[in-house]
This record gives sequence, C-alpha cells and structure tokens, in this order.
Amino acid sequence: MEFKTWMCLICGWVYDEAAGLPDEGIPAGTLWADVPMNWTCPECGARKEDFEMVAI
Repeated sequence: MEFKTWMCLICGWVYDEAAGLPDEGIPAGTLWADVPMNWTCPECGARKEDFEMVAI
C-alpha cells in the first residue's frame, strides 16, 4: 500500500500516513480517512477539512 501525505492549508503542517502521530494516539500507518473527525492540526488547530492531499 502507498501512504499519502496531507498538508494543512492554513499553516503548511504535513500529516504523513506512514509516520502517523504516535504522541497523539494515532499509530504509524493510520490512513487519513481513519484519523478521527474531531482531530485538529497540532500546529494551528485547523480541522480535517482544512487539509489537502499533497505529493511529497
């Protein structure tokens, strides 16, 4: 499976599906669709809908 990256359109912070966010309880390999809907950007507090898939 190929993991994707998602960038916050507000601050530019990037969520990498392969790395996850273990410090926030999101294990490595967690797909963006499986990130909780109430999750917010750790940098600026933006919501999931403020992110866009990007190729890095």
